[in-house]
Amino acid sequence: MSTFADIPRAIRAGIVVVDPGSGAPQRVIVMQFNPDSLERSIQPQAAGGTADAGGSGTDGDRNEALRLKGPAEEQWKFTAEIDSTDQLDVAAPDGIHPQLAALEMLVQPTSAQLRESIELSKRGTIEVAPIEMPLTLFTWGSKRIMPVRLTEFSVNEQAFDVNLNPIRASLSIGMKILTVSDLPVGHRGADLYLAHLAMKEELAGRA
Repeated sequence: MSTFADIPRAIRAGIVVVDPGSGAPQRVIVMQFNPDSLERSIQPQAAGGTADAGGSGTDGDRNEALRLKGPAEEQWKFTAEIDSTDQLDVAAPDGIHPQLAALEMLVQPTSAQLRESIELSKRGTIEVAPIEMPLTLFTWGSKRIMPVRLTEFSVNEQAFDVNLNPIRASLSIGMKILTVSDLPVGHRGADLYLAHLAMKEELAGRA
């Protein structure tokens, strides 16, 4: 029987949760199906001000017209699908609850972190620092590995088993690419962004 060994296996997109200190992966979430399309918006961070109503700017604006004050802000949006019926050889007593929960925890602090914050408040701590989440990377092939923050996450559960566990869902996911302007100096995510930008520069050189 032929196994079609000469057909390359498709690379799947995914999300990797990384410890920002050690760089060790804590969780890898692989997309069951790669999204059919990606919507990307890029907003340049211009240094100059806006022009007046007549279309002319100040001398200062003219001097700054070609200057950038930092990396462009980039947003990604896509729709992902999860379907337990496509994994007939894998037992799924909880449906796709585990996959949904793994994604939802990307935007949720843990119960232990919340309890710690509550305890600090009870002890009279004047200012409780916001909870820091692990570093999240989005991978789309070998040429796009970026630090991101999820900005949008909505779930449309479309089918259920007899125990009302969801077995098929469509996910709308939005994310912001984190740049050196968003992260502290020396942060591992800042280094990963610079590597991502260097890859863009290399690809642009091939055009």
